[in-house]
Amino acid sequence: MLHDKTRKLQEWFSHIESVLVAFSGGIDSTLVLKMAYDRLGQNAIAVTAISPTFPKIELESAHQVSQEIGARLILAETNQLNLPAFVHNDHTRCAHCKMDLQQALAPIQQKMNVATIIDGTHVDDLGDDRPGIQASRTLGMKSPLVDAGFSKEDVRKLARNLGLSNWDKPAGACLSSRIPRGTPITLESLQRVEKAEEVLLREGFRQVRVRAHGQSARIELSAEELPALLDISIRQQIIQGVKAAGFATVTVDLEGYRQGGGNTA
Repeated sequence: MLHDKTRKLQEWFSHIESVLVAFSGGIDSTLVLKMAYDRLGQNAIAVTAISPTFPKIELESAHQVSQEIGARLILAETNQLNLPAFVHNDHTRCAHCKMDLQQALAPIQQKMNVATIIDGTHVDDLGDDRPGIQASRTLGMKSPLVDAGFSKEDVRKLARNLGLSNWDKPAGACLSSRIPRGTPITLESLQRVEKAEEVLLREGFRQVRVRAHGQSARIELSAEELPALLDISIRQQIIQGVKAAGFATVTVDLEGYRQGGGNTA
């Protein structure tokens, strides 16, 4: 089954001359970049959009992985906080973000005469509440993993087979996903979340979300990582660090991390 999907993905790139890959440094867009580069060489270009919603640690990953693959990486600066509809943070937030991304990538596409912009969306993403995906399709962005029928499990299996260093990297998302819908997004709230998550990452946790509820931080970790909080020394380090990031109280979500956990919080 994976063999058939892989062949279909390879065939997808055989029908196109050049691509810009909307590249976050996560495993999904990494696999797309790898497959594109293997087929198209220097005609496959990665573009990472830098904004206040993009964690700095992800930029480091994007640089590292693109270098491993050999693909050129271009950085495009943007700022969704300049968009009142995005800052308002209702259910259409992701759609406004995707439109902003498209506006950032379009001049690069035109300047470099690249045929198509593609992303790392896969079939499992289609089942979540993601208006940004519909916006991407409307704007003409293509998703080769969807067209080839790849699930998240397929992505990880093929990435591991190909020797990609981040094949088991936890799922990521922009920092704005940590702010509950209906709460306006500010630079201060994004920076506070990013600093708080850095505390947990330094402690060795991998699947991390810090949801901001006013002055309260709600921590989500994978079910496998939750028992580590029983260690009082680790727990105290987290409490001190998260409070230093700007939160007054620190809580732990006993349900643990789940995709789209910020949509219903």
